[in-house]
Formats: sequence, C-alpha cells, structure tokens
Amino acid sequence: MSDEQHAHGPGSMNPGEATLPEGLVSAVVHLVNTGPVLLGAYTIAELTAVDAIVDFLEARPSDEVLAEAVRSLAARELLLAGSSSEQVQVRGDLGIAVAFQQRARMVLDARATGTESGEPWRILLLPQPERICMMVRIDALGVHQIGLYTMDHALEMLTEWLPKGSSPDGGGEVDGDALLSGAERSALVTVTQYTAQGSAEIAGESTDLVLVRTDGRLHILTRDPDAPERLVRTGEQGRDAVRDRVTGLLTRVPVA
Repeated sequence: MSDEQHAHGPGSMNPGEATLPEGLVSAVVHLVNTGPVLLGAYTIAELTAVDAIVDFLEARPSDEVLAEAVRSLAARELLLAGSSSEQVQVRGDLGIAVAFQQRARMVLDARATGTESGEPWRILLLPQPERICMMVRIDALGVHQIGLYTMDHALEMLTEWLPKGSSPDGGGEVDGDALLSGAERSALVTVTQYTAQGSAEIAGESTDLVLVRTDGRLHILTRDPDAPERLVRTGEQGRDAVRDRVTGLLTRVPVA
C-alpha cells in the first residue's frame, strides 16, 4: 500500500494533500474491526520527513537529522519518488499512518508524569469517522509506536494508562496547584479540533482535563471558565469516572 503526496522539494519532504489508493480506507477499517492493526515504530525525524503528526511533535529535528531519516526511509523502500518531481510516495505501514492522520480532524493529547520505565509518557488519539482511532504512544526515547484500534479499544487502553485512584472524600474547592505539586502521578488530557489546509493543521477549539492522584485518591480537575489559569474539581471523581469524562471531551468538541 502506498500514499502519494505533493512535496515542496526533494530536500524538504514537506507533503501536501495525500492521494490514497482506491479501497485503502475501507480495507483497513475492516481489518481494524477484526483486531488492532499495528503500524510500526518511528522516530521524530522519520515522522517529520513525511509530515506525519508534525504539529503534535515536541520539536523539529535539524536538517542533518532529517536528511538521515529520509535516507533511512528510502533504504527501507518506505519513501520513493512519485509520479512527478513534486511528489513522493510513502509506502507500507507508514503510508497508512500518514493517510489516517490526514483524515483526522480531532486529536486527544494525553501527557503523564510519574510514568515508569517501559511505558509511554504521552499518548495521542486521532479519531476517525468510522469509530476507529489511530493511537500514537511515545516513550522517553522519542520512539512513536503507531497503531489503529476500534474506538472502544483505544479508550480502554488510554483509561488503563491514565492515573488511577479512589474517589476523594467530600466536595468543595481544592488547590489544584498544591495537588499537582504533591502528585504521585498526574496527566493532562487535551482534546483539540483542527482543520487541514494542505500539510498544515490549524488548531481550533480545545478542552483540558487534569487527573491528579495523591494519597491514592484521584482528583479530576478542569479549568475555571472565569479564570482559566485556575484548576477546579468538577463532576464525577475517581477511577470509575475517567473513561466517561474522557469520552465526554471527545463528544463535546465538534468535528467539522
């Protein structure tokens, strides 16, 4: 399978809108509904070279590192010259990842502190119209593990990774900053709607959810509408509420 894209030059590898092989999407969606489709592991430089999830990466690698990534992808025949000098072909599992990233119009970006060796510190979910989802798990070395899952499976995996704890006692106001400073584990979950113009993602409305575990209790915080810099405890709390609260974020932000 391949994904042919317009590029702005052979050195930049900065693709525009992808042209997908006929039947690719429906075939992959069918596969995902029978089980996860794992698309491999890639470095930041390799993903930047094909413009995959670029706007969600930490930093742009140097030109020298990008050039080496292009050579590595070409050697593995994942990146080939296209039908004209202004096009490249992204092939194999990486091509599928690029195609499904370009179809998404929303991203859930979850970043955790207090993670252990061998687990990701950041997870991206890019929902698709067919109730499947591309998941990107990023570890401390910057390796990006990419796969396609049903939405239910992706939410289950995300919920299992996020901080856990019993519901805190009582209600009322809490000091969000104090909770974060003493947290055993915490996570920031941000859901952002975006639109694609060529290879650029233009961010729109976003919503945050902060999960903080202290003394075995899980506090779920949101931004105060009247003072966005302040975190307040709202809604259901504790581990049992996490999946419903995250799902609520995904449905609250409209998709264009």
